[in-house]
Amino acid sequence: MFDKPFKLEIISPHKVIYRGEALSFTAPGVNGSFQILFNHAPLISEIGIGLVKFTTTNGEQKKFATSGGFVEVKDNNVVMLAETIEAIEEIDLNRAQAAKERALKRLRERKPGTDLIRAEFALQRALNRIRLVKVHRI
Repeated sequence: MFDKPFKLEIISPHKVIYRGEALSFTAPGVNGSFQILFNHAPLISEIGIGLVKFTTTNGEQKKFATSGGFVEVKDNNVVMLAETIEAIEEIDLNRAQAAKERALKRLRERKPGTDLIRAEFALQRALNRIRLVKVHRI
């Protein structure tokens, strides 16, 4: 049962990230990470900031950083609509660290008109990207 494939689509506003078969799919649900395997019960879930990973039918594991979105599972079809998503090997660590510093500066300075919620979200995205690069990049 764990080696049977299902259809997986991962889509961002800018492009289709993956369309094909997979053996497993893991996403950062807002209430905790979850995994999808063949014959999973129907599900619609919001995802948060974190790691998305899946295993292809040839055993290759793909890993991505995401800032959130939604996942729908129905009849061995999994569709992820991602706000943002990027392969871990494509993350520019210097750019992520610069984004972290900009967000921290906005949060520290608290200038009038600063959207603190947006700054906190930017900080969390940058920290996620930095953490995933350090943990998962070979």
